[in-house]
Amino acid sequence: MEPEGAMIPQQRQVLFLLVLLGVSGATSELEQFSVVEEMERGSFVANVAKALGLEVGVFSNRGARVVFKGNKEYLQLHPKTGDLLLREKLDREELCGPAEPCVLPFQILLENPFQIVLAELRVQDINDHSPVFLETEMLLKIPESTSLGTVFLLENAQDLDVGSNSLQNYTISPNSFFHIQIRDSSEGRRYPELVLDETLDREEHSEVTLTLTAVDGGVPPRSGTAQVRVLVVDINDNAPVFTQLRYDVQIPENSSIGSKVVTVSATDLDAGNYGEISYTFLYPSENIRKTFYLKEELGELYLREKLDFESTQSYIINIQATDGGGLSAECTVIVQVIDLNDNPPELTISSLTSPIPENSPETVVAVFRVSDLDSGENGKMVCSIHDDLPFALKPSVENFYTLVTEEALDRESRAEYNITITVTDLGSPRLKSEHNITVLISDVNDNPPVFTQRTYKLYVQENNSPALHIGSVSASDRDSGINAKVTYSLLPPETGDLPLFSYISINSDNGHLYALRSLDYEAIQAFQFTVRATDGGSPALSSQALVEVLVQDENDNSPFVLYPLQNGTAPCNDLVPRAAEPGYLVTKVVAVDRDWGQNSWLSYQLVKATEPGLFSVWAHNGEVHTARPISERDAIKQRLLVLVKDNGQPPLSTAATLNVLLVDGFSEPYLQLPDATKEEVQTGSLTTYLIISLASVSILFLVFIIMFIVLCLWKRKKNAPDSSCFTSNGPFPGHLVDVNRTGTLSQSYQYEVCLASGSGTSEFKFLKPIIPTLPTSEGNEDSIEDSALRNSFWFN
Repeated sequence: MEPEGAMIPQQRQVLFLLVLLGVSGATSELEQFSVVEEMERGSFVANVAKALGLEVGVFSNRGARVVFKGNKEYLQLHPKTGDLLLREKLDREELCGPAEPCVLPFQILLENPFQIVLAELRVQDINDHSPVFLETEMLLKIPESTSLGTVFLLENAQDLDVGSNSLQNYTISPNSFFHIQIRDSSEGRRYPELVLDETLDREEHSEVTLTLTAVDGGVPPRSGTAQVRVLVVDINDNAPVFTQLRYDVQIPENSSIGSKVVTVSATDLDAGNYGEISYTFLYPSENIRKTFYLKEELGELYLREKLDFESTQSYIINIQATDGGGLSAECTVIVQVIDLNDNPPELTISSLTSPIPENSPETVVAVFRVSDLDSGENGKMVCSIHDDLPFALKPSVENFYTLVTEEALDRESRAEYNITITVTDLGSPRLKSEHNITVLISDVNDNPPVFTQRTYKLYVQENNSPALHIGSVSASDRDSGINAKVTYSLLPPETGDLPLFSYISINSDNGHLYALRSLDYEAIQAFQFTVRATDGGSPALSSQALVEVLVQDENDNSPFVLYPLQNGTAPCNDLVPRAAEPGYLVTKVVAVDRDWGQNSWLSYQLVKATEPGLFSVWAHNGEVHTARPISERDAIKQRLLVLVKDNGQPPLSTAATLNVLLVDGFSEPYLQLPDATKEEVQTGSLTTYLIISLASVSILFLVFIIMFIVLCLWKRKKNAPDSSCFTSNGPFPGHLVDVNRTGTLSQSYQYEVCLASGSGTSEFKFLKPIIPTLPTSEGNEDSIEDSALRNSFWFN
C-alpha cells in the first residue's frame, strides 16, 4: 500500500480529470428514459444518480436539475436521492400527435462540477383511444342485379393511438351477403371495402343492416362501430351523366364565406328513384373539406372559409353524382383563386455597412432584396428614399437594390442618418412598406482643436505655493474618438528671456496650468506664453492660444524706515528747545514699502515715549510734534518708539526709535548721549572736557547760532502755524502715505532738517531727494540705506 502522502498528488490528478470531464459533459452519451402516458403525477420514472453511475451522496452534492425546452417542466428531480418523478400527467397524443416515437428532449445540469447530460424522455403509448367512425351510419344503395365480387367503399375509422395500439382491422357482423376486405393506402391508413358474396334479391331482402367494427391492436383491444345500411334497389340500367366533365371556375381570394363557387349538374334517363341524383365529394382531401361544402341535392358548391391565393392558388375537386339505383358518375371542378393586392411588399437586408468614413467617395451602404407575395401587377414594386438625403438607390438583378452615397459626407455636420426605404407595389390599391436603416458616419481628422478663447488672462497671488493650480485652458475638437483627444503643451518663448518652463507647467490631458515655483510681484508683475492644443489624429492638427499671467501683490514686505536710520549706529538726536510751543515740529519719520496699492499705504503711531503725552505723531505723514509745553520736570533725554504700519491684510509693521534732547538753547554743545552705564562712569570727566571746549568757542559763534534759531522760529510762525522742521514739496493724502507708486512719495521729495545732533558736534543737515524710485529686489534693502546716506548732505 502506498503511503497517504503519495496518494495526494494522484487524487489531485483524478479530481482535475473529473473537472475536465465535467466541463465537457455536453458531449456525454445520450441518456434515455421512458414513461407510459397517463401515469399519475409524482410517479417514479428513473433514478438519475444510478443512471449516471454516481453514488447518492456524491450526486446530492452536484446540484442537479433538469431543463426542458421552452421552460416546460414535465419532470422533477429530487436533488438528494436522484429520483426522477413526473411533475404532471402526460398525454402522448397531445404532446406528439401521430408522430412515433414521442420523444421529449431535456438536459440534466450538474453544477458542481459543471456537467451537461443530454437526455430524452420517451412517452410510450397506451391504448387509451378507441377507433372512431366519423359517420356512425353509412347508407349503401345496391341494385339487385349487382354482380358477385363487386366492391363498395366504406368510410374508414380514426384512432389517435399509434403503433400496435392504432387501428388494425375491420370486421362486419355475420351475414351471408357480404364480407370485409381491407385496403392499405400509401399514407399508411387502412380502408374497409364491402365485397358482395351473394346475389341480392330485393323481394326477399329489401334492406340489409350490418355492423362494421374497427378494432385496434391494444391489449385489451378497443373498438368502434358504425351501422351500414344496404338498400336493395331495382335494376338501374342508366347511370347519371354530367353536363360537363370539367368545370373551370375563377373566384377572388377575398370572397366572403358562404359564397357560391359553382353548380354542377348531372342527368339520369331513369325514372323515379333511379332518376334521383345526389352529389357528394369523391375522396376529398382535408383541405377541400375545410374550404368547401356541397349541397347534395342541388350540386351547389359553396365556400366554407376564406381563400388565400398566397397559400393555395387552385383547387381540384372531384364530385360524384349518384342516382337512386346506386349508379354514379364523376366530374372535376378546378377552382382558380384570383389574386388580389392584399400583401404589402417585404424588404430583406442582405448586408449593411455602418459606420462609413466621412470622406469616402461613392460607397455601398446596404444591399437588400424586395419581394411581394402577390402576383402580376400586384407583385411589381418600386423603391424610393427621401430626396434630401445624400444617398441613392440603384437597382440590381432579381429585385436586389444597393444603397450608395452620392458624395463625401461630413460627420461634423451630421453624424447619423436615419434612412427610410419605402417599397410600393403597383397593385390597386397600392400597398407599401417602410424599412428604417441607421447609417453612422465615422470620423476623419479634418478639424483642428479650437480654444474657447484666443487669449486667456490668469491671476495669481504672489508667494504662491509651488505646484499651485492657477487656471486652465480648454480646447474642443469637432471630430470624435482619438481624433478629438486633445493634448496640451507649452511653446518655448521666442526671445528666450523668460525661463518659462521653470515658472509654468501644463497638464497635457486637461489643460490645467500650474505655477512651478513661488512668484514675487516685486520681481515680475506679468508674463505671457503660448499654449498649443494638438489632437490625436494622424496627421495631428493643432491650434494655439496666448495666456497672460498677472501676478497680484501680497503684503509680504514690512515698511522700511529711511529716517531716522535704524542701522544700529549711534542714534541721531533731535534737539527741541524747552521753550517750544505745543505743535512744534520735532522731526519726521520717513518710511517706504516695496508692496503695491493699499499694501504700501503707511500709517504712523507713537507706541512708547519717555514722557507720555509730551509728543504726538501724525498718522498720515509721520511728523512728530510736541503735544504740550515742555516743563522743567521733563527729562533731558526723550526716547520715542514709533510704529510704522502698512494697510495690507494682515498688516505688517516696523518700529523706529527716535532720541530727542530737550535743550534750553542751541548754544549748548549737546552731544549724542551715551548709555546710562557709560554716563555714570564718564560724567565727571566728560563734563570737564565739555566746559573747557565750550569756553574756547568764540562768543561770536554762539551769538550766530542764537540768531539763526530765532530767525527760523519767526519764519515758521509767519508761514504756517504747524510748520515742522521737515518740508515736503508734495501734498499728503488723508492719513496714509503711499510710498510705492501713488501719493506724494512716489515722486521725488525733499526734506529740510533744521538742526540735528550727531558725531558729537552740532550740525545743520539738509536732506536732498533720497530715492526717486525704489528698487524692486529684496536684496537691495542695504543699498536703499546706502543711497539714503549718499544723498544726504551735512553742513557745518
